[in-house]
Amino acid sequence: MLKLTAALLALAAVPAIAQPLTAAEQAKVDEIVTRDLAADEAPSAEIAIVRDGKLVYAKAYGKASPTLAARNDLPYQIASNSKQFTAMAILLLEDQGKLSLDDHVSKWVPGITEGDKITIRQLLSHTSGLEDYWPQDYSFAAMAHPTTPQAIVDRWAKKPLDFQPGDQWQYSNTGYVVAGMIVEKASGEPLLTFLKQHIFKPLGMTTAMNQDDAVGPAYPVGYGRNALGPVRPVTVPGRGWLYAAGELSMSASDLAKWDIARMDRSLLPAEDWATQETTIKLNNGKDTGYGLGVFVRDNDGQKVVTHTGEAVGFLSANTVYPKERAAIAVLTNTWSGGASSRIARELAAVILPQAPQDAVVTAQAARARAVYDELRAGKLDRSQLTVDANYYFTPQTIADFQSSLAPLGQPTAFEPAGDPQLRGGFVIQGYRISYPNRTLNLSTFYEPGANGRIEQFLVTPGR
Repeated sequence: MLKLTAALLALAAVPAIAQPLTAAEQAKVDEIVTRDLAADEAPSAEIAIVRDGKLVYAKAYGKASPTLAARNDLPYQIASNSKQFTAMAILLLEDQGKLSLDDHVSKWVPGITEGDKITIRQLLSHTSGLEDYWPQDYSFAAMAHPTTPQAIVDRWAKKPLDFQPGDQWQYSNTGYVVAGMIVEKASGEPLLTFLKQHIFKPLGMTTAMNQDDAVGPAYPVGYGRNALGPVRPVTVPGRGWLYAAGELSMSASDLAKWDIARMDRSLLPAEDWATQETTIKLNNGKDTGYGLGVFVRDNDGQKVVTHTGEAVGFLSANTVYPKERAAIAVLTNTWSGGASSRIARELAAVILPQAPQDAVVTAQAARARAVYDELRAGKLDRSQLTVDANYYFTPQTIADFQSSLAPLGQPTAFEPAGDPQLRGGFVIQGYRISYPNRTLNLSTFYEPGANGRIEQFLVTPGR
């Protein structure tokens, strides 16, 4: 299968135009991208770097498919980086007097649980209480078939709320599906048509398109791997699953044009940009660190506007530093490992001036280690898995886990990474697995409680 080495990546790199980075900076950027792609055996990447408010470096590395060299004009799936565009569409419609951020959802989409309490602002800020329909980092069974926004709403947005609107922050793709439906009702046209007219065409974002259409010989192929097994092309999901929550594909350079507009406060009213970047507070006054479609944080006085994205076989990372007038967009065609975020973080260093566990967490950590050891041995107690996890763990998947993990021997450490979080009705907990010469990352989702069934159990390379 596809296994990229540093040499192959360097040979396959496709430069855009002469760039105003210094020769040393260019060399460092290429070194970072090549090394991080090789570490994850990621097939390819596109990057775009903005400095002083201008696109100064755009480059593609590796192979977008077995027959297609990566180019910096290819549309990669940006997934949840699409959310900021959906949110801005809502803000534009508010400018036009067609809706208000404080409208209740029931005014636009009937039948949603407690829709008379949820506002559009809460949809966009992940504070609505609607259960996330895709918290997993793999394709669950229903995604093999096409869907529609209404079908997603009917299955997930009519369940009891996870919490009362405004009480908590919990990432919800479902909320953005509802927001996209509101855009279409208020504007009278498809979401993508609205975005093309008001954002993509004015900014010259010529590659922006629906990810469901970015499939075939002319487009990048998505890849994944089971644990440390071979890199394989993913099975493309049915149409319609990401919609307003993450339906866009575009080049890294086109995403950078949007980032520049954000820095310049151009194209759209400055007030809209500011509103999108204003973090939302919960009912108790706690700051969520999230605005409308973007995370916003302060790093020792340095404002950062950022988001990542995950589609089937693709990851993206987009970060804007408004005060420094810099931005970094990284797109990869693999959803195994974290090359996109690592690259973005490490490139920033080049271009910028430079808790106790409770009983349940302890029990889940012990069970995670036991399941990990089972998979190393090629076994799995399926009674511990949910329906979707059983769907994911095919015989081939288990075989890949065993063949890649067993040779590593016993881990020297198996430790939680961060605190548990709630999303989509599941408890999310990461782990860091250490060996003498490497580390691995484990992402687990559980049903709540010490004996909750496992929804996700994914191993990826660490550093």
